[in-house]
Amino acid sequence: QVQLVESGGGSVQAGGSLRLSCVASGYTYSSYVMGWFRQAPGKEREGVASIYLGGVGTYYADSVKARFTISQDNRKKTVHLQMDSLKPEDTGMYYCAARRDYILTLKTEGFNYWGQGTQVTVSS
Repeated sequence: QVQLVESGGGSVQAGGSLRLSCVASGYTYSSYVMGWFRQAPGKEREGVASIYLGGVGTYYADSVKARFTISQDNRKKTVHLQMDSLKPEDTGMYYCAARRDYILTLKTEGFNYWGQGTQVTVSS
């Protein structure tokens, strides 16, 4: 059974950094695309970044380009999201998710497995 466990959230001031991690288990790691999504109170869940575990492809939302970096550690079956220059609008619950194909997308449709989320709060 696929399991995803996020960690690394917290509270920071604007301009600060956080590093989120998502540990995956229960499936053939390299056959999947992993994504990070976030949801602020009262707003829809939105895609932040995705990465193809079997290659080098990544995809970012325009709002986080040049500030966030998604990466993988195959040996540890972990995907990281390094978040720098954080802004108050980055506040939300951050989720990692997995889909079994090679499609790099930021749409929630098609991601079959989701973690429980980790809270990120950025104060001004």
